[in-house]
Amino acid sequence: PILGDKQLRALSTTSIRNWREHLIENGLGPSTVAKAYRFLKAVLATAADDGILGRNPCRIVGAGTEHPAERPVLKVQQVFTLADAIEPRYRTLVLLAVFGSLRWGELMGLRKSDFDLDRCTVQIQRSISELPGGVRSVKEPKSAAGRREVALPAFLRDELRNHFGIFAEKGVHGRVFIGPEGVTPQSGNFHKVWKRALIATGLEGTHLHDLRHTGNHLAATAGATTKELMGRMGHSSLQAAMIYQHRTGERDLQIADKLDQIVRRAARQRGKNTSSRA
Repeated sequence: PILGDKQLRALSTTSIRNWREHLIENGLGPSTVAKAYRFLKAVLATAADDGILGRNPCRIVGAGTEHPAERPVLKVQQVFTLADAIEPRYRTLVLLAVFGSLRWGELMGLRKSDFDLDRCTVQIQRSISELPGGVRSVKEPKSAAGRREVALPAFLRDELRNHFGIFAEKGVHGRVFIGPEGVTPQSGNFHKVWKRALIATGLEGTHLHDLRHTGNHLAATAGATTKELMGRMGHSSLQAAMIYQHRTGERDLQIADKLDQIVRRAARQRGKNTSSRA
């Protein structure tokens, strides 16, 4: 709305800087401003490549870099406390969001036929986007990496069978998550259900996306490599996966314990070799 009626040749580094400052002053989040700047920079880079602009006027150092605040990670016990507290038809949604590292749109796009309960896996093949006016759009994942198979912990097999039998839409290809009226939930309506569960468990301030964040963190703590995390999360970006490999005290203790075991095994082997030579 600010730059839309301007000719490309009229854009300068100064006007871009003023535009960015306007976004910040009007309360847009730092991540949103950074994404908007990156998008504009990409558009103008194409214009420069096509010879429409002499050079790209987006020259503000660091303007496209995000520094998102660290989101909370739930403990496993808190995950199950939340799953127990939320309306029963959404219990499995909470568990899948965590232990499958799934996004809201991916959860809403799930069909029963996407699951292989014998192998305990799920195929992510579609996502539901919410458009203005309550319109929903079914689309493929936003990148090739987003179309993936995710292995689930074995305990979820019984949870899924129970959910399919009681709450899911009938039929082999039935939708996994539907509301009481048989309609795919909208995030706005689900937020009310979510808020009640948070109040009941004392977890106010937890975002729905924090469930996926928690799952990614747990997978990293379980020893998943960066490449494995990228596959599980549906990301093609190395940077995105690295976010979840931050150092934790619990993981550090596990590493120290492994090192201790290595040293003790080496010491025992040394002792055996010494005895043998004697």
